[in-house]
Amino acid sequence: MSRTVARGPMVNLANTFCRICIFEADTKITAPSLPKSDTDRRFNEIEGRQPGLMKLKMPLQPPDPKFDLRGIGAEVNCLHFSCTAPAPCTPLLFSGVASGLIHVWNINTRRVITVLDGHDKKSVYWTQTLCSKDSLLSQGRDLQICTWNLSEGRNEVIDSIHMESFGFCKCSLLNTDPLLLAMPGKESSQVQVLDLLSKKTVSSMNPNANNRWGMAMAMHLWKPESGSSPMLLVGYENGSVALWNVLEHRLVSQITCHTDPIMSLDFDCKHSRGVSGSAENVLSVWNIDEQQNIKVYKTQVIVNPGIADIALRPDRKILATAGWDHRIRIFGWKTMKPLAVLQYHKATVHSVSFSDHISPEDRLLAAGSKDQRISVWSIY
Repeated sequence: MSRTVARGPMVNLANTFCRICIFEADTKITAPSLPKSDTDRRFNEIEGRQPGLMKLKMPLQPPDPKFDLRGIGAEVNCLHFSCTAPAPCTPLLFSGVASGLIHVWNINTRRVITVLDGHDKKSVYWTQTLCSKDSLLSQGRDLQICTWNLSEGRNEVIDSIHMESFGFCKCSLLNTDPLLLAMPGKESSQVQVLDLLSKKTVSSMNPNANNRWGMAMAMHLWKPESGSSPMLLVGYENGSVALWNVLEHRLVSQITCHTDPIMSLDFDCKHSRGVSGSAENVLSVWNIDEQQNIKVYKTQVIVNPGIADIALRPDRKILATAGWDHRIRIFGWKTMKPLAVLQYHKATVHSVSFSDHISPEDRLLAAGSKDQRISVWSIY
């Protein structure tokens, strides 16, 4: 039996981020052991059809973060960028953590500007700026939704709303006039929408008693280009997604997308298309047709279960997921083609958020983890 001969040196192709090796043998060659199959990463590929030839294409390791933010001292639960204001205004990143604090980061200097403390040491799991970065909403396990005044160096709570839900469903804000805030209600499956300034209930929506959907787990409040009423998408504990007409307090459509509780969802109102993730290892992509029916048209399987968060980039070209398996996955939004798997964190990634920079080359992706770190990436 003739020995295997390596023909040619290993070639490092910087532009394509791959190595190509060509082997020749008289007998069958067993390929090197390949990594566990993952539909959302670029596999080692066996190419070539000539007898006795095998071409092995191997990607290099994924890129490192552009930078990371440490010294937080607690699990990072949520992230939110505010970067649209032109220079000399400072681009900011808000991070809510398990100790009840909110760190306000200067993205340029990569340092904390101030720390907000208003949730009685209870975990903060949602933050959102209002019309400007001078006003911030935060939601905590102390059952309070706080409104912060950050203008001229202030860091004070100027108002708050008491919640009656003990779940983990994040609020959803619609920056319209009036400002509308969707939040979980007192009953298990109930959701409600408030006028944020008056605190009056605009709508309260609860499934029929026969529909045992469980707790509301994720929400997205939006307003169609045509039509007068805002719409609310809600992901439930039983794995279903429901569409509600807010002003009519009416269930429009509902579909079961997952077998496990929905952990996160996001929605592209321009294309009437959404995506949801759950405790299982499947991303479900669905759309809303002209009759306002929700229809699942694609599923994307990943290797490991648990999708903690989903974020669509503002330009609607890519999306990111936060995994229980410590990984951040990037997909093309139009086709759901897997583009990258980013590995940096050593524990569950709780949150992903894209920056809202106006200039494409400035856009960033941030990920917050149970390992008490925030990784910041510059991709595509």
